[in-house]
Amino acid sequence: MPTAIKVLEVDNRTATTHFILLGFLTRPAFQFLLFSVFLVTYLLTLVENLLIILAIRSDGQLHKPMYFFLSHLSFLEMWYVTVISPKMLVNFLSKDKSISFNGCMTQLYFFVTFVCTEYILLAVMAFDRYVAICNPLRYPVIMTNQLCGILAGGCWFCGLMTAMIKMVFIARLRYCGTPHINHYFCDISPLLNVSCEDSSQAELVDFFLALMVIAVPLCVVVTSYVTILIAILKIPSAQGRQKAFSTCASHLTVVTLFYSTTLFTYARPKLMYAYNSNKVVSVLYTVIVPLLNPIIYCLRNRDVKMALKKTILCNSSGPGGDGDLSS
Repeated sequence: MPTAIKVLEVDNRTATTHFILLGFLTRPAFQFLLFSVFLVTYLLTLVENLLIILAIRSDGQLHKPMYFFLSHLSFLEMWYVTVISPKMLVNFLSKDKSISFNGCMTQLYFFVTFVCTEYILLAVMAFDRYVAICNPLRYPVIMTNQLCGILAGGCWFCGLMTAMIKMVFIARLRYCGTPHINHYFCDISPLLNVSCEDSSQAELVDFFLALMVIAVPLCVVVTSYVTILIAILKIPSAQGRQKAFSTCASHLTVVTLFYSTTLFTYARPKLMYAYNSNKVVSVLYTVIVPLLNPIIYCLRNRDVKMALKKTILCNSSGPGGDGDLSS
C-alpha cells in the first residue's frame, strides 16, 4: 500500500501521518460475515442502551440514584462502542485499512476516556449499593441529587483528565517506517509497540495512571461488596437476604464482566499484542460486554423490565397511547 503511509520531513525526522490497522486477518468471505455480525451487535447495543435511558427518564419510579447512575452507564457505553465499531466495520469491507494519525489519536483519547470513566462509575454504583443496603435509613440523606450529580460529574472529569495526560505522552512519540498496528482499533499497547523511539516514559505514565484508575475503584468495589455481604448474612430471614442481594446482583455481574475482561488484557505484557488471540479478548470488552450489560440489568431487575415494557408500549401506541409516564 504505497499511498497508505505518508511521511513528512520535520526537523530532519520523519513523522508518520497514517497507520495501518491490520484488524482480523481472514478471507474476504469471512470478513463479510464478521461485518454482518458486528454490525448487528453494534446496532443492538445502541438500541438496548437507548431504551434503558428512555425508560429511566420516562418512569418516575426509576428516578433514584441507582438508576441515575445506570443511565450514565448506558449513555457512556453507547459512545464507548461508537468510538470503535464504525471504523472496524468499514475496515471489514475496505481494502484500505489506513487511519490518519489524528484520527488514531482521537479514537484512542475517547476510548481511554470512556474506559476510565466506566471503571470509576462502576465503583460509584457499588458505593451506592453499599449505602442502600448497609445504611438504608440514611440512604435518602446521603445519596442526595446534589451528591449524585457531583459523583457522576467526577467520573467523567477523571476519565477525561486521565486520557488527556496519557495522550500527552503517547501522541508525542515518533512513529516511523510503516506502522502496522496489529489490532482493530488504536489502543495504547499496540501504539507503543510500533513507536521507533524509547517509549519507557510513556509506559511508566500509562502504568501509573492505569494502576490508579483500575486499582482504586476495584478496592472500592471489593470493600463495598464485602461489607454488603456481611450485612446480608446478618439478615435473619431468607426472603430478606434474597431481596437485599437482588438489588445489587445485576451490578455485581456487570462489574465482574468488565473488570475480568479488561484486567486480563491490560495486565498482560506489551509484547502479547503481537498475538492475534489478544484481539479476541479485546472483542469481549469492546463489543460483547456493552451488548450484555443492558440485558443483564433487564433480566435481573424487575423495575427496569416493567419500565421498558411501558416505554416500548407507549412508543408503539403513538400519541393516543397511555399517558401515565412522567418525563
